[in-house]
Amino acid sequence: MNDETGEWNNHVELGLWADIMLIAPCTANTLAKMASGMSDNLLLATFMSARCPVIFSPAMDLDMFEHLGVQENIKTLENQGHTYLEPASGSLASGLVGKGRMPEPEELFENISEILYSGKKWAGKKIVISAGPTHEAIDPVRFIGNYSSGKMGYSIATAFAEQGAQVHLISGPTALDTPKGVHIYPVKSAEEMHRLVIAQFADADVAVMTAAVADYRPKTSSNQKIKKEKTDRLHLELVKNPDILNSIGHSKKETQFVVGFALETENELDNAKGKLERKNANMIVLNSVHAANGVFGSDENKVSIVTKKEVFDIPQMKKSKLAFTLCDIIFEKYENHS
Repeated sequence: MNDETGEWNNHVELGLWADIMLIAPCTANTLAKMASGMSDNLLLATFMSARCPVIFSPAMDLDMFEHLGVQENIKTLENQGHTYLEPASGSLASGLVGKGRMPEPEELFENISEILYSGKKWAGKKIVISAGPTHEAIDPVRFIGNYSSGKMGYSIATAFAEQGAQVHLISGPTALDTPKGVHIYPVKSAEEMHRLVIAQFADADVAVMTAAVADYRPKTSSNQKIKKEKTDRLHLELVKNPDILNSIGHSKKETQFVVGFALETENELDNAKGKLERKNANMIVLNSVHAANGVFGSDENKVSIVTKKEVFDIPQMKKSKLAFTLCDIIFEKYENHS
C-alpha cells in the first residue's frame, strides 16, 4: 500500500511494535479465524504478525461458548502458546446466566501486568508513593503551598512500574501526566493525602514519601473569597498538619520498608539523620536547596542516601535517571532490611 508520498505503509507494524497484544472481547468468529490462520482484516493481520505474547479473552453467549468447536479453537490457540483468559460469569444478552462475559478491565490489566513484568525485580510488590505539593485552603481561590513540581515522585513511580511493581501514586496538584501503568489518587490537602496514604500503606510492601507536604494549614478557611477592601491586614491562625511519614514509620510492620525525603537548607546531614530516627523510617533521601541543585521544578537533582548504617552521595543527574537509581538502591535495602 502506498500513501500520497509514495512511501510504503507497513500494515503489520503494530504486531512487530507491541510488547503485548490483548484481544478482548474475542468473538467466536475471530477465535475461529485465529485458530485456523485466517487473515482477512486488520486485527487478524496484526495477530498473525505479532512477535509478542498474545492474550485472548473470549466473550459470547453461553451456548456459543460451550460449543465443541469454540472449545477446540481455544485449545488450539493455547497449544500455539497464546494465553487464554476465561470469560466471567453473569447475565448475558440472551437472558441466560453463565460464562460468556468479558472480564472487567481491571482484571485484564492485572493479567497483562503479570505477563509483562514476570521476572522483574519488583513484580508482585505494592509500592505507595506520595508526590507533589499540598494546597491548604485560605478561601476558595487562595491557598498555602510550595514550589514542588512533583517531577521526582512521578519519575520514581514510573521507575517502579517499569520494574513490575503495583504502584499507587497519591499526588498533590501538579501539571504532570499520569505515569503509564500507575494507579493515581489526586488530592489537594495534607489531610486528604494522610488519609489515602494510611489506607494504601496497610497492605503495601514499600512506601516512598516524596511529597512536599505543608507543615501547617489555616485553622479555618473562608467559604467565600476574602475581599481585600474589607481589611488592611489579614491574620491567619495556622495549625499543624498530620505528619504522614511519622504515621507510617511508627505503624509499619517488620516486613514493610519506608523511605522519606528530606529537604534541608542548613545542617543538612544532621537534620536528615534526626528525621530518620524520629520518623522511624528505613531510609532518607536528602535533598539540598542550593542553586546548583535546582530541586524545585528542575529536571535534575542531586541527593544523598541516609540509613542507620551508612551515608553516601549520588551525583547530580536527570530526575528520570535518578529515579531508576533510587529504585535499585531501595530494592537492595528492602531485600536486606528484615
